[in-house]
Amino acid sequence: MDDQLISLVLWALIFVASFFSVELGLSVAIIEISLGVIGGNFLGLHPTPWISYLAGFGGILLTFLAGAEVDTQVMKAKLKESFLIGAVSFLFPFLGAMVYAHYLLDWSWPASKIAGIALSTTSLAVVYAVLVETGLTNTELGKILMAATFFTDLGTAMALSLLFLEFNWFTLLFLGVSIVLILVIPRIYPWICRRYGDRVIEPEIKFLFLVLVVIMFFAKVGASHAILPAFVLGLAMSNSFMENRKLQRRLRVVAFAIITPFFFINGGMNISLKLLLVNSGLLVQMLLVKQVTKIAGVYPLAKKYLPENAMYTTLLMSTGLTMGTISSVFGLTAGLISQAQFSVLVATVVLSAIIPTFIAQKWFEPAYELPEMNGLSTNSENLEE
Repeated sequence: MDDQLISLVLWALIFVASFFSVELGLSVAIIEISLGVIGGNFLGLHPTPWISYLAGFGGILLTFLAGAEVDTQVMKAKLKESFLIGAVSFLFPFLGAMVYAHYLLDWSWPASKIAGIALSTTSLAVVYAVLVETGLTNTELGKILMAATFFTDLGTAMALSLLFLEFNWFTLLFLGVSIVLILVIPRIYPWICRRYGDRVIEPEIKFLFLVLVVIMFFAKVGASHAILPAFVLGLAMSNSFMENRKLQRRLRVVAFAIITPFFFINGGMNISLKLLLVNSGLLVQMLLVKQVTKIAGVYPLAKKYLPENAMYTTLLMSTGLTMGTISSVFGLTAGLISQAQFSVLVATVVLSAIIPTFIAQKWFEPAYELPEMNGLSTNSENLEE
């Protein structure tokens, strides 16, 4: 299949995914991954250099957006509770899945580390969408859940960056450039928005894309990964986006309309249904490992700090989607995991976005709203993941 035909089929799938997402009320990311599976297994689609580049940039852009969604006021207000819940939400499944994959499934250490990282995540978008839908965003429960999700994703980003760091002198250059960008960009970005913003050509969004590409370039030179600095840069700029909701929305529109679909569809294309069917037992095992370790880590703390909604909290912290997919794609492209292992991990991540959310909303949804916290605010727009 030549590039023109691949492009035609891909854009058709991207449109169809948006259509089904609206009609079915499901995350467009899940639909795009599913259509990518169909494209790769039945339509003859395959990753090409330009698709791989767009998918790689889409993954970094998603990571930046995840950091930019964090409400720092919420994080400060419930720091102890959210940090402890977020930390165990990362550590228990990370260690549990890594040990299980290595000692019981005989995976290599690098593949086991990827498994631990991919299954340690909590989906910020899923948690946020559920809280908005149920009207819990401004409650104590909602604020702790959002802040805890940030700490879990921070652990995932740090693990993915540090565990596979191949140090050389250019790594120091990458670290130096990242630190400078994280310190400087949030300070000059408001001026760029005032001077060049609100134009059809969107210079302020193109500037952000340039910054992310610079980080990706130096990460490549330094034999590292751009995910951690992209995430921290998003966090450092979160207050700017909180004060400029129109810009935040335009950035989301550009990202989710044009760029991130290539990341999710490319991930789906790399899933082999044949290998997934052969390894269906492994899929069940990995899904159980993630859920059991999440419950073992999160539930006791949730019972202590949010006793009336402990299981609801635990189930939402057990979801995963974007960061798990990013980790799995990194493992596949770096040659750390096989296509069969990749297929199992991504399928596990997608199922973990659906099953715990369904159970939480069906049987454990809070019967009443908890008291609101004074003087704090959260986002009021849905994430389009």
